[in-house]
Amino acid sequence: MLRVNILLLAGVMASAMYLVRLQYESRHLYTEIEKAQSEARRLDNQRERLLADKRGQATPLRVEQIAKDQLQMRPATAGITVYVTQGAAP
Repeated sequence: MLRVNILLLAGVMASAMYLVRLQYESRHLYTEIEKAQSEARRLDNQRERLLADKRGQATPLRVEQIAKDQLQMRPATAGITVYVTQGAAP
């Protein structure tokens, strides 16, 4: 009888230790999931902000202003336009 009790006690202890280990791993994985979800939300917010910045940078008025100021470009006029026609070569 004593051997059966010791064997059952050992089984209960092993089962309890296994249960504690599983709970620890479960909590650890849950915190990892929470961290990953938080990071995903942060990256989504950053992506939306960057897309809004991109749309703001690509407005026609801004592109025209940069072309004038930084690239010294000017609108094409008839006086500086050269037309090429297809024809017989001399």
